[in-house]
Amino acid sequence: MTTTMQALVLETHQAPFKLTEIAKPLAGPGEVLVRIMASGVNPLDTKIRSGNAAHARHPLPAVLGMDLAGTVEAVGAGVTAFRVGDEVYGLTGGVGGLQGSLAEYAAVDARLLAKKPHNLTMREAAALPLSVITAWEGLVDRAQVQPGQTVLVQGGAGGVGHVVVQLAVAKGAEVFATGAAAQKEVIEVYGAVAIDYEKTGPADYLALHTAGQGFDVVYDTVGGPVLDASFEVVRMYGGHVVSCLGWGTHKLAPLSFRAGTYSGVFTLIPMITGQGRAHHGRILAEATALVEAGKLVPRLDPHRFGLATAGEAHALVASGRPAGKVVIEVQSA
Repeated sequence: MTTTMQALVLETHQAPFKLTEIAKPLAGPGEVLVRIMASGVNPLDTKIRSGNAAHARHPLPAVLGMDLAGTVEAVGAGVTAFRVGDEVYGLTGGVGGLQGSLAEYAAVDARLLAKKPHNLTMREAAALPLSVITAWEGLVDRAQVQPGQTVLVQGGAGGVGHVVVQLAVAKGAEVFATGAAAQKEVIEVYGAVAIDYEKTGPADYLALHTAGQGFDVVYDTVGGPVLDASFEVVRMYGGHVVSCLGWGTHKLAPLSFRAGTYSGVFTLIPMITGQGRAHHGRILAEATALVEAGKLVPRLDPHRFGLATAGEAHALVASGRPAGKVVIEVQSA
């Protein structure tokens, strides 16, 4: 049995990745050793690499990569939910000192994992964890979306946004989503009414789609002025705004005047603090059921990357121009 593995190590911020032979981890109590097949790349990964993510620090040198999909290689003491050979996926590392997924193996907290949907490839499965958990925590845990409610997704074709749209549709909501004109078809494929934000302002789509009453739930995935606009289009009395990018300074008066409420989503808390990890695993198990029922489909960028071209994958994500989630294929089956 080999005792080393290939991994991409980031030695200093903004530096190129260095393909390095490092010690292969062992599964400790409560952990499983995963043979990593694919690693999803998120905008946050590129910010961590550049040193521009104070809220998501990862001491260097380190292995980056938050999302993974792979196969259980070994099971640590006390783990009963998984067996050797199980195909799994999860949001498991790349922050807070936890080894990331740009490596051949990782020993990860079993509570962060779920069985991979049988109808997805490893590459497809690795595209989901961060996006699904972020979408679920906002839409289901915070806003508690109900059948028949109206939901507006700000940025409905984005990495988190397209998952929010699909979750809202699966929950029986009437869904609307903002996006550019070129994203109309993508948004509509997932079951939402597309709103061209370049041609239709908040006051206009508030009047057109809610007769001025406002949306029951507004999920903002864009932040900045878009979050400010969200406060003005939520339903009077009981409307709820959620944002996964509520990091700026915002005036709450428009929301208060509508007697609405607000929730922020910070998906990394369980990895950074250790609190709530089992909930992440449960969310992914729910996502697996939705995927296998045909109600949740990942959107992938068509470009293919391996460990040798991980820098190119990061550059594409940092450019803001990928046509879906970028995934690095770590190794083949």
